[in-house]
Formats: sequence, structure tokens, C-alpha cells
Amino acid sequence: MPTPTATSCHAVPTAAPAKGSPKLDLVGSPNGGKTSIFNHLTGLHAKTGNYPGVTVSRVTGVCQIGGNEYGIEDLPGTYSLTPISPDEAVVAEALDGAIEGIPAPDAVLVVADATALRRSLLLLAETLERDLPTAVVVTMADELRRRGGSLDTAALSQALGVPVVSVVANRGIGIGELRHLISEWQTWSRPPIPPPTAAEELAGWVDSILASVGYQDAQPDSRTERIDKVLLHPVWGTIVFFLVMFLFFQALFTWAAPLQDALDGFFGWLGESVNTHVSNPILAGLLGDGIIGGVGAVLTFVPQILLMYLLLALLDAVGYMSRAAFLMDKVMSRAGLEGRAFVAMLSSFACAIPGIMATRTIPSAKDRIATMLGVPLATCSARLPVYVLLVGMLIPDVTRAGPFSGRGVAMFLLYLLGAVSAMTAAWVVKKITDRSGVLLPFYMEMPPYRIPTLRSVGIAMWEPTKAFLRKAGTIIMLATIVIWALTTFPMRSDAALSKAGVDPRDDVAVAAYTMDHSIAAGVGKAVEPVFEPLGFDWRIDVSLIGSLAAREVAVSTLGQMASATDPEDDAEVAQQLDRWTWTHGEHEGEKVFTPATIVALILFFAYALQCMSTIAIMKRETGGWKWPAVAFGYMFALAWIMAFIGRLVTNLVI
Repeated sequence: MPTPTATSCHAVPTAAPAKGSPKLDLVGSPNGGKTSIFNHLTGLHAKTGNYPGVTVSRVTGVCQIGGNEYGIEDLPGTYSLTPISPDEAVVAEALDGAIEGIPAPDAVLVVADATALRRSLLLLAETLERDLPTAVVVTMADELRRRGGSLDTAALSQALGVPVVSVVANRGIGIGELRHLISEWQTWSRPPIPPPTAAEELAGWVDSILASVGYQDAQPDSRTERIDKVLLHPVWGTIVFFLVMFLFFQALFTWAAPLQDALDGFFGWLGESVNTHVSNPILAGLLGDGIIGGVGAVLTFVPQILLMYLLLALLDAVGYMSRAAFLMDKVMSRAGLEGRAFVAMLSSFACAIPGIMATRTIPSAKDRIATMLGVPLATCSARLPVYVLLVGMLIPDVTRAGPFSGRGVAMFLLYLLGAVSAMTAAWVVKKITDRSGVLLPFYMEMPPYRIPTLRSVGIAMWEPTKAFLRKAGTIIMLATIVIWALTTFPMRSDAALSKAGVDPRDDVAVAAYTMDHSIAAGVGKAVEPVFEPLGFDWRIDVSLIGSLAAREVAVSTLGQMASATDPEDDAEVAQQLDRWTWTHGEHEGEKVFTPATIVALILFFAYALQCMSTIAIMKRETGGWKWPAVAFGYMFALAWIMAFIGRLVTNLVI
């Protein structure tokens, strides 16, 4: 039998163990360290958070110990196996083997928070009723000791009759011992007398266990209490919340600017090099205008993406996100929703997909639908490149609002608009679908403030950024190539160009004529009547159609078409777009990107549901196409109306 120090555990290429390998489920309360343990065991990077509602679905991985494979399954956090919400139902069904195609686990690891051991023992008692080999993994023991508490894990194991191991999940302490324990799962001891099932007897059982092991509860954290007097105060806490968010968006524009400028210069040089050294015009167009001009326009926003996730990871790791959710519970209640809805909306600031999945924590089905129809309006990271481009065109870099960047202020207001719109939409849907107005109590545990670890912050920052880069290298690149082909073909012969009054030797004129008579132009001009009242010409319309695959495609499409329109000009995309004029119709020769048009385009992106992945997830979560169709329809109508109003107001003001 290998010793704990000799045991190795790492990820394998697949997330499923070999057939016949034992499967162990991780069960525990939200924010108890379950997912951190899962990541250490499997080597995977499942999302963790210092607030409840992060893990809302089953996540599986493989652990290799001494040449043997073990399936590890991370289940959603729950306080009880008597479910009141879909995510809690997943836990009970998984342990009972009631999920179709998924067998019951061979053994269970109950993750017990040492600072809330009484509650964890209640969950353990329910788990032991399943009569599966069970072990207890105690977390937060270091926090317990720091706050004056104590726990003898050996005595706890003896009192419970099951194996107990202590780990510090965020630092990987005790993982070796846990791996050794997993390798011996078939020999785990069972309680000689099972815990009582009656509620009135169960409380006494927990008391006797705690007394027999000499458990000393953690004392209130004076530091946390002092900070929370400010951060959870209805007035001061709200002020701090908006101040944090305001500084957050100031940082996105100021701190990331130098690196973004460097990347912009690099891709400009790269595109110019391709046009210089590649003689084949079609290949040069594909590489320079299509891929580099399109994908490069998106990749210049990687510094903002990295910085955004870094700041979010820091706010999460120190424990502020749970405070923000608790603080917003009062606001959510006025919208007829509970604080769990804010957790879902909080998740949507990264991406609407985890936000929609986070609605599983909401007990009420009607509240879940209302929240689900609102969260896509929260400003996700996919909107960030679009906003940065358009805000940069609308507001000069030198514009200041006192000591603050005007662009940063605009970004803050856009994110605030997304949050307010999401809550308003959820409130309207709730009023329509549920007139009872009955709210279940909202319970959220406040974690202690913690110093973030470099590893956890690095993973939280890099994983979504890597997903963004993967999207840029797959979906966005594919869409960019398709758009390039649609804007390049059919190509005209020199004779055809001359007949049309275009000098074949004038590359700029040829590029402009080809694009204006391309397949894409035909598609864009076909839908132009719908969007012309908003000030959008056919080129903007093409970018809107492309953005249905991913919002970032709009940036790549505009960048690609700007580059193709004037291949001899290596100026940045914003400067090229600023020179666009209408190519036909009553507006021919007029400037396209006026302030009114830019405002309208920003508002359209703020409200439109331009993400097929979000629609697909919504269909899966609701079990049909009804609510995804409602979401797409009402958000498109709202986007058009708000863009139209924004254009009118801007024209009146400017």
C-alpha cells in the first residue's frame, strides 16, 4: 500500500474514468471547499468562488492513485438532502442513483466545514442513511484555530465510526492523506449505530458527538465584524459597492491601455507585412484582411479581459462578492425576487451561461424563469470588446470627469445599465407570471475575509481568458473567414471593373467596389430597412448578423471590413471606421459612425440577445423553445426601441 507522500494524483485527458473504476462523490455545503478539493484531486480547474451558488451542476474528473483510476464527482453545494431547489435535487438524485445513465457512487466524501461543524454533521447524518461507504473531509480547520476554536479529528473519527481527514483546500494541505484514504475506500469503517432519523433525536445526536470530541466552536471574527459593519451597512455598504465598481471600470481603461496599444501596433505591423510579402491577392486578403484584420481586432482586447478577470478574482477571493449579494438582497426583494437571483446576475457579468445555470439555486420555478429572462441583460465579458471599441470612438481619450477617465465613467454606466435592466426585466416577468409575490427566506453565509492565494487568483484569471482565446481561435476565426469570403466574392475582372468605372490599378477603389457589390452587401442591404432608422448601414448590419455566433464577431467583422476597405491604410480600426460613409441611398456620402449612430449601436448591443450559446443553455434549462424564443424576441424589440430612442436623444443633445 503506498504511503500518502508517495501517492500521486493528476488529471487525465478525459473527464471520465475507465469503465469499472470506482466513483466517489463530493458532498458538502456551499462555500465549504468542495470544488477546491476536486481541483486538487483531479488537476482540473473547475470554477471556485468565495460565495454560494458557484457549483450548480455535476462536475466529473479522474484521479490516479498508485496506477489505479478513481472517478471524482463534485456535486452542487447543499445544506440538506431534502431538496428545495433544482441544484439540491441533483445531489439527492446522484446519491440515490436516480439520474438516468449515471450509477450511484461507490463511496461518498462529505466535506465538513470545521467552523460550522454542527450543520455539516446534520448533512452527514442524512448521507449515512444511504448506507454507502462514507468518509469525512474536514476543511477550514486553520480558520477554526485562528478564531480560537479546536477540533480533534481522530476523536471525531472514533465518535462517528467513519474515517476523518483534515485538509486546507485552498493551499493543498492534507491532500496526500486524502488520496491515501481514497485508495482504501473499500475498507472504510461504518458507524456501529447509524444516526437517528427523527429530527428531535438528530439534534441530540449532534450535541453528543460534539461534546465527546471536545469541539470548541469558532469565536466571532472581530476583524470580519468590524469590516462588515461598513460593507453590510445599508447606506455605507451601498456607497462602497458603487465606488468599487466605479474604480473597477476606471482600471479597465487606464491600466490596460499601454498593452492594448502595443498589441494594436503589433497586429497592424503583421497585417502590413502580409500585404507586402504575400504576392497572391486572394491569400493576402484572407491572411491580412480576413484573419489578422478580423481576429487581431478582437485579440487587442485581451489586456482588458485579463484585467477584468483579475479584479473579479481578487474581489471574489477576499470574500467581497458574498457581501455584494447580501447587500443587494433588499434591492432584489423590491423587484419581487430573492438574493439568489443576484448571485445568478453576478455570475452573468462574466458570461450569461453560468448565470442562467446559477438559477438552479432558486427554489421557485417562476422566480427561476423571471431571473433567467433577465440575466442575459447583465453586461457579460463578450460585450466588453464591443463597448471598448465604440466608447473609444464616441469619447476622446483626453475626456475627463474630474480626476477620472471619461471612457471609464461611460463603461461604469453601461455596466450599471445592464444590472438595472436585468433586474427590471426580471421584475416585469415576475409580475406577469406570479402575482402572489411570496418570497422564500434568503439565507447566505458570510465567509471570513481571506488573503487570496496566487494560484487561485491565477486560475480564476487565466481560465476564462483562455476560453476567450479559444473562442477567438475557433468561432471568431471561422466567422471571420466566412465574412471575408462573403465580402470578397464575387471578384470582378479588370474589364468588368473598367466597365463599372473603377480603375483596376487603384487598390482602394477596387476593394471598396468589390465589397459594396459582394454577397455580404446583398445580405446586409436586404435587412437594411429594419436597421436604417437606427443609423446602421449594411456593413454594420453584417456585423450584427455575425455577432449572433458570438458578440465579439461584430468587432472582428468591423475590423476586417475596415481593413479591406482601405488595405493601404494600417491605422487602427476605430480611425478607419470613423471615415466610413454611406455607399448608397438617400444618405450616400454622409458619415456612418456619427455620435448618434454609435450611441444607438451601443444600446443595441446592451439589450439584444446576440448569443446562440445562451439560447441553447436556456432551452436546456427550461426544457423547450418557448422561453428562449420569448427572450430573443423581447430583447430584440427592446434593443431596437432603446437604440432608436438613444439616437433621437443624441441628435437632440448634440
